[in-house]
Amino acid sequence: MASSLSVTGIHAGYGAVSVLHDVSLSVGAGETVALLGTNGNGKSTLIKSIMGIVRPSAGSIVATIDGAAHELVGRSTEEIVDLGIACVPEGRRLFPKLTVTENLLLGAFRPAARSAIRRNLDFCLETFPRLKEREGQLAGSMSGGEQQMLALARALMSAPRILLIDEPSVGLAPLLVSRTIDKIKELKEGFDLTVLMAEQNFTQAIRIADRGYVIVHGRIAFAGESAEALNNNELIREFYLGT
Repeated sequence: MASSLSVTGIHAGYGAVSVLHDVSLSVGAGETVALLGTNGNGKSTLIKSIMGIVRPSAGSIVATIDGAAHELVGRSTEEIVDLGIACVPEGRRLFPKLTVTENLLLGAFRPAARSAIRRNLDFCLETFPRLKEREGQLAGSMSGGEQQMLALARALMSAPRILLIDEPSVGLAPLLVSRTIDKIKELKEGFDLTVLMAEQNFTQAIRIADRGYVIVHGRIAFAGESAEALNNNELIREFYLGT
């Protein structure tokens, strides 16, 4: 049974600094939804709020998994991961002095994923052959593209139902960005995932997104019900396409 995510009226920030203002969005079962916005508009803060890293001051975040609804606000990050929600953070956040295999095994810490470690590990190494070639290599010595592959694979090792991906294109060459976005689509379909992807590369994001939202100054400025609607929006043309 696929999973879904609903964010309603979220206000969040850092101390006295307010970043998100009444943010609401939804990710339906089996959807890939893009959260679009340039740097500093609140994309990462929303991802962190969903994961329990930032505590919202108001609002609700509900994940429905296997037919059961779970309020995420107030839960610890560990509890949220245990529900089946994984995050690929901006900047990858690997353990640089651990090997590829060690990073992957740490991703399987969630109790529900431990019984499937061998199967998930084989799947990740098959999906990312470069990681197979570098199983014993330290993560910190790998290229940016290889590290992004490892970050994606590590998240999948937790056997998630909902996957959050924060800025997968950051620091990658254009060709690697395209390959990474394609790989996200492949993994989403292979694992039957529900995906929320925060991204500033509009052109790449809408290639795989079913629909999306544009966030400006911490507020949802536009909700596009399809990739076509996003493509034809004047706000997006102004901010992303220069027209």
